[in-house]
Amino acid sequence: MAVVYANANNFKDLTAKGTVVVDFYADWCAPCRMIGPVLEQVTAENDDITIVKVNVDENQSLAIEHGIRGIPALLVLKDGKQVASKAGFMPKDALVNWIKSA
Repeated sequence: MAVVYANANNFKDLTAKGTVVVDFYADWCAPCRMIGPVLEQVTAENDDITIVKVNVDENQSLAIEHGIRGIPALLVLKDGKQVASKAGFMPKDALVNWIKSA
């Protein structure tokens, strides 16, 4: 699967089914830029995980709604319900383990 980008209009549709990792990020954020390629590898290697990215500068209402205070912020949603959250960079193996154990 490919990484998809969400906004207030399509967020609920993109996160409604399956295991979804939401990455709240900003283009100017160095750790956000570091985790981007890791998330692309995760979704390429795991058909059961969808990655949805939300730019906090362009979608402040979504960031507020989900209580995002720092970036990168990652949420794991299963069938639309948040089951885990974490902030900061993680290497790929740790990220996959965290997602699958959520």
